[in-house]
Amino acid sequence: MKRAKSGTAGASKKAPKKEKKSAEPAASSSQESSSGGEEGASSSKLVQSKPEYKNFEQFLAHLEQQRSESAANIQEFPFKKKRVRVLSKVNDVQDKCSGGVVYWMSRDGRVQDNWALLFAQRLALKLEMPLAVVFCLVPKFLNATIRHYKFMMGGLQEVEEQCRDLGIPFHLLLGPAVDRLPEFVRSKDVGAVVCDFAPLRVPRKWVEDVAKALPKNVPLTQVDAHNVVPLWVASDKQEYAARTIRNKINSKLGEFLSDFPPVIKHPYGEGCKKVKPIDWPAAYAMLECDMDVDEVKWAKPGYKAACLQLYEFCSRRLGKFNDKRNDPTVDALSGLSPWLHFGQISAQRCVLEVQRYRSQHKASADAYCEEAIVRRELADNFCYYNENYDSLKGLSPWAYQSLEAHRKDKRDPCYTLEELEQSLTYDDLWNSAQLQLVREGKMHGFLRMYWAKKILEWTATPEQALEYAILLNDKYSLDGRDPNGYVGCMWSIGGIHDMGWKERAIFGKIRYMNYQGCKRKFDVNAFVMRYGGKVHKKKG
Repeated sequence: MKRAKSGTAGASKKAPKKEKKSAEPAASSSQESSSGGEEGASSSKLVQSKPEYKNFEQFLAHLEQQRSESAANIQEFPFKKKRVRVLSKVNDVQDKCSGGVVYWMSRDGRVQDNWALLFAQRLALKLEMPLAVVFCLVPKFLNATIRHYKFMMGGLQEVEEQCRDLGIPFHLLLGPAVDRLPEFVRSKDVGAVVCDFAPLRVPRKWVEDVAKALPKNVPLTQVDAHNVVPLWVASDKQEYAARTIRNKINSKLGEFLSDFPPVIKHPYGEGCKKVKPIDWPAAYAMLECDMDVDEVKWAKPGYKAACLQLYEFCSRRLGKFNDKRNDPTVDALSGLSPWLHFGQISAQRCVLEVQRYRSQHKASADAYCEEAIVRRELADNFCYYNENYDSLKGLSPWAYQSLEAHRKDKRDPCYTLEELEQSLTYDDLWNSAQLQLVREGKMHGFLRMYWAKKILEWTATPEQALEYAILLNDKYSLDGRDPNGYVGCMWSIGGIHDMGWKERAIFGKIRYMNYQGCKRKFDVNAFVMRYGGKVHKKKG
């Protein structure tokens, strides 16, 4: 097998001259990006073509066509090296390594539209080396239940099938990455490892530990495959609010909001000939998670199911999104958060497809892009730059001081975690929202704010309120343990990314929400009838 003598895993060294041309910015130049404001995420001229697909099969074909029109493969695509950072001291790939390049998949559980896998294939193609994908499965992760594991592992089964079709071996390693991945790298003689990016403490620790445990001559490179604008490019500090990060992101969309080239059938190595299929029953058998919270019927895992959700949103619900997204009785939301959380679809792909409808539904397309780009990336920003993203220690001084001043205010009623979990409050709307969360693994976004704020009102301390809100969200919601979830709880209970409001009991200056306010927004009775929440009197 022919190999280059040496290669560079990261972006810190200059590309060879023959690649210089392809390293130029994509056709959508920075001049076409927004100068700022709410509409910045929707102003790129790259995606103004009207969609022509008429059914889901045509939609899938359309996605494949978009990739093939973008470039034949990642080598011929103007890849943005700012998406990449080298985490190891060594940068060069050794010329004699039969194992080639490995993509350590973690946050982004998909094959196509994955900048991390694309970068790994780019490196492997350049060096004429094999390419493989590994995923390290831990038996227990925070408050994840079998509901979450089944969704994640169902998606990974689809990844295995797609990788096999492309001649890219997929390996499911059972156990912590710090133990299994370096062992795999040594046993397979791997020359370079590429990983994706997550801002939360635990996955960041995984990456730090692996970086220390890998052989010293194997470079570890990280790619932000989750955000449209890479986190380290968008901002180098914790942003105060959406208004402070919006222009920073929007001004870079002309550079980063491009289509994706395809991951192609890999031409080097032996492919999957000697790779045994994954023993999925054995993988399930090693799990140590809560088995009582089982899968939901409405959300099927995997890339294709995610694409179906995106197709139905664009073609059926997008027109209602701007006006009705805060109405829990109307089906106006994308419903994509479970697939986005597990990385089974790219947020960038969702934005690209929504923008194709901008001539028909401008306000809705703009509103969706604000949430999918600015708000999502603001959540990543907060969790990455604030170590206390799930604690009152992470609040702004005004918010912490305000909650502290009202710490001894009387809570009446004051509910236990069990009463909250079992929907046993006096508030039938809150109980219905909690029932939706337990049964469906989701809660309408507007009600999540109301739900968390009532927990603050009904628990003994703000610390307990935040703990309960995070625990219930992480346990039942398919998109739990996510930056958006932590920031949502911190916004509702601690005023993160918000401002001080009129002072009142318990809440202090934290924004207040109540039942009557919800009644002015939507038909509360209709929602309560749908989920059956009842009014319960406090016992004792």
